[in-house]
Amino acid sequence: MGLRFTVLCSGSTGNATVVSSGAATVLVDVGLSGKKIEELMSERDVSGQNLDAIFVTHEHSDHIKGLGAFARKHKLPVYANEKTWHAMKRSVGDIPEEQIRIMPSDSTVEIFDMRIDSYAISHDAAEPVGYCFQSDGSKLSLATDLGYVSDKVLRQLQDSDVLVLESNHDVNMLRMGRYPWNIKRRILGDTGHLSNEAAGDTLTKLLNGTLRRVYLAHLSQEHNLMDIAKMTIGEVLENNGIFYQKSEFALCDTYYDKPTPWDAVKSKVASL
Repeated sequence: MGLRFTVLCSGSTGNATVVSSGAATVLVDVGLSGKKIEELMSERDVSGQNLDAIFVTHEHSDHIKGLGAFARKHKLPVYANEKTWHAMKRSVGDIPEEQIRIMPSDSTVEIFDMRIDSYAISHDAAEPVGYCFQSDGSKLSLATDLGYVSDKVLRQLQDSDVLVLESNHDVNMLRMGRYPWNIKRRILGDTGHLSNEAAGDTLTKLLNGTLRRVYLAHLSQEHNLMDIAKMTIGEVLENNGIFYQKSEFALCDTYYDKPTPWDAVKSKVASL
């Protein structure tokens, strides 16, 4: 069967993704209230009762806002590394000991027929990670909230069939925006967020293998638009001799307020 997934929400207001295989279904991050996550999942015919686990990337509120209540309600195991557990403890409240799973960075967990690999990323959190999911020969990678893409991260993302990649901001829009300079400097820095240009640079190094679709994620509502992100990335790719609109590769949307359609990772066209 391989993998399929839906990005429930993506952006500075909240992030969550459901990944499913033939036998396992997991949730990555719970960045909105538990009630809202339930509503978004119901739009894709999923409920908390269908889930086998939750995986946490880092402790920022747009990734764990509803984690405590949601995990307790559905009695789900929660995977995160030790530093992230410590950093988010006050925010998520008491989670029963039997639900706590310590997953070190750069380690692997298997749940039924799904393999989950975590990898360290550069972001201003305690010990942030991204995740790669594999099942039945298909690979999905999630890479958001990273200030830059290191060679080590690139190696983790190699051979992905589908990639959810941060394209947070247009640099000019951010520089001209209303944020104070200290916040702009944080976003632009090596522990901040990927710009559209940086996302394009990343793709030039990955579009030489199995990659067929990239979902542009964590777009800033203040300093980006999906059309601008796609245009900028397209220009970066074309400057490197990659004309994605004439190939089987596609750039796909995510939304801050609604889920993406289910996408079967190995299929050539996103499922509707």
